[in-house]
Amino acid sequence: MDQHGDPLTFALSGFLAEPAGSVRDYPVDSATVEAIDDLRVVEPVSGSVHLSRTNRGIVVGARLSTALAGECVRCLRPVVTPIRFRLDEEVLPVIDLVSGQPVEPEDDADPEAPRLTDHHELELRPLVREAISLEAPVAPLCEPDCPGLCPECGARLEPGHGHNDGPIDPRLEVLRAFRVDEEAETE
Repeated sequence: MDQHGDPLTFALSGFLAEPAGSVRDYPVDSATVEAIDDLRVVEPVSGSVHLSRTNRGIVVGARLSTALAGECVRCLRPVVTPIRFRLDEEVLPVIDLVSGQPVEPEDDADPEAPRLTDHHELELRPLVREAISLEAPVAPLCEPDCPGLCPECGARLEPGHGHNDGPIDPRLEVLRAFRVDEEAETE
């Protein structure tokens, strides 16, 4: 097997010696990814990786999933959000397999394209971390119609939540009679 102990690192020197059009498939099970910025990855990354040999390098097609922990943006309850993501990248070598010399980038090659290591290994961890951060929900919710928190008492707004008009500071009592003129507000 070409895969090292790390489920997101693949030794590909033998694969690079194969002709263009060759393919390989690998399962990914229990790959751990450390925290990304303020994201906490709480489930191992799992899925599959499909590699296709091209005349320039390797096309990586991966279908992976994991889960992120966070807080609901409305009620602040803990929430775990499952995510599924895809990687579709062409990865280019940095060392020529035959000569052992550095590969000169082609004029039309993307300078931002991911590269194999100088030991002809594919390290997916940086690509996986980037994909997870792009798939992370901007505003995670504990449920689609989360009611949020009461602005008065801070409790979760459940059905029937309300407040009694209790005693008020006598200096503010005059404000109870205050009413906004709706016509004046709309003009």
